Amino acid sequence: MITHDVIVVGSGLAGMRAAVEIRRKAPQADIALITKVYPTRSHSGAAQGGIAAALGNIRYDANGVPVAAPEDQPGDDWLTHMYDTVKGADFIGDQDAQEILAREAVPTIYELEHMGVPFSRMPDGRIAQRPFGGHTNPRACYAADRTGHALLHTLYGELVRYNVKVYPEWYMLSVVIEDNSCRGVTALDIRTGEVHAVNAKATMFGTGGYGRAFKITSNAFSSTGDGITAAYRAGIPLEDMEFVQFHPTGLFSHGILLSEGARGEGGYLLNGLNERFMSRYAPGRMELAPRDVVSRSIYSELEAGRGAGPNGEYVLLDLRHLGKQKLDERLPQITELARDYLGIDPVTEPVPIQPTAHYSMGGIPTDADGRVVRGENEIVQGFFAAGECACASVHGANRLGTNSLLEATVYGRRTGQTIANFLHLESQGVGAAIPAMPSQALKQAEDELRELLSRTGREIAADIRKELQATMFQNAGVFRTPEKLEAELGIIEDLRERFALISLDDKGRRYNTELIETLELAHLLEFSECIVAGALARQESRGAHARRDFPKRDDTHWMKHTLAYREADGRARLDYKPVRYGPDGPRFQPEERKY
Repeated sequence: MITHDVIVVGSGLAGMRAAVEIRRKAPQADIALITKVYPTRSHSGAAQGGIAAALGNIRYDANGVPVAAPEDQPGDDWLTHMYDTVKGADFIGDQDAQEILAREAVPTIYELEHMGVPFSRMPDGRIAQRPFGGHTNPRACYAADRTGHALLHTLYGELVRYNVKVYPEWYMLSVVIEDNSCRGVTALDIRTGEVHAVNAKATMFGTGGYGRAFKITSNAFSSTGDGITAAYRAGIPLEDMEFVQFHPTGLFSHGILLSEGARGEGGYLLNGLNERFMSRYAPGRMELAPRDVVSRSIYSELEAGRGAGPNGEYVLLDLRHLGKQKLDERLPQITELARDYLGIDPVTEPVPIQPTAHYSMGGIPTDADGRVVRGENEIVQGFFAAGECACASVHGANRLGTNSLLEATVYGRRTGQTIANFLHLESQGVGAAIPAMPSQALKQAEDELRELLSRTGREIAADIRKELQATMFQNAGVFRTPEKLEAELGIIEDLRERFALISLDDKGRRYNTELIETLELAHLLEFSECIVAGALARQESRGAHARRDFPKRDDTHWMKHTLAYREADGRARLDYKPVRYGPDGPRFQPEERKY
């Protein structure tokens, strides 16, 4: 048995920021971080375009051109940032959490700056900012187009400085909850093949998203929803899983992200007729409309026969007018990606792009302090979550670009503070010092692995995964119909039956990547049902969820959050809970969402 005061699972921005904050607020706490990849390989490092905050360093002039704002006359404020976030979320986000996000954004950026994040700068030394989709003002603070990379490495330095113990290449198998109290996790040491029970007073998930359920995705291979599924299996309902964001500009056929910062710097979207087609769909914001709007617009162009390429399968991101100097200075990574993967130089040629599965607005329900919530308001003692795996419903039905890195740092920090306070209460005798780990938890995890390795069926995990990803992208993508969603539920049922007949070629325990991929596949199959079932039930179009048969938003019947509970037979049962506001009700009332 391994014992710590705190276990943080996941080494992205949310997990590392929480661990650092716990150490600051509870310096004597024994903190450990479990991660299936080395911390600096976490998917947070793939974020490119920026992190939002209403610093007001840049504002639009009378002609709509971004210009430097006088230091004593900031061109932005937190309330405008909150309104943009509420509107971007299509009014189903929890406004108490959204207010926290916007209010704490500015001090969070300055704190990151003081940690050493190398933000790009204006000539006068202030942090540079650029426009981003759905934001009224230019508020994306950036480090060229490697913002996530800069943040991740800076926070890893803090993690090392604060002497947080790291278990790299450990794969979390289950979270253990008994009597509504989280006792810790079980985990597989990938290097040795040993299974361990890790007992803790507080357990936090910062395990990221689940984009790998889809064939075309910007997500890393590690983004397989492990934490989300572990919580689901432990009796925690999953919230709003039907809201999956498709980023408009993924490299065609690859899905690799081309930052929204490219459009923030002035890039155009062109169809096969060389038209800037966003004038049809969002004339007020053009290419800088929110991501759900732009993704649907791209598909509408393709369906209308106005796509580019031999088969009209994509549209084009045109950066040629920006010039080589600006591209080299502000967008070096995406120009490199286009050259390496498609052999296209954005300095001289437009880049083929298509929407790519990018971000999960849903996940493990939490309150505004990072505490995991079961049902409407039942707190699970000792269990916390933040970042993309969590759903404080900051993003509602659609996330604005640059709000994800912000959520990870704001709510990572906030959850760390909550955990530190929880530890102080525990040390004063409120509750048990360390809730005992159930004796059967380790044996159950070991038995499940042994059973999986001993199977002698005829199915191969890679074949099942490919079919799931291809059909999810086709049937539960940007536009949805009841026929396709019902068909996908049947496919998932069939694939789960086939999964029971899987056989692994590698029967060993050390660095068994086939075993890890099979465990990940089991997770993909479980939470994909929640995505599809929630999408089939939600008879409206809201944010990233677009139903062909219900093209309008329906606040009368669907201004509520979906909860997917795991039944005894492993299937999903849906329930709902109200949208959360502040004590005085909604600061911003629902309105028609136009751009």
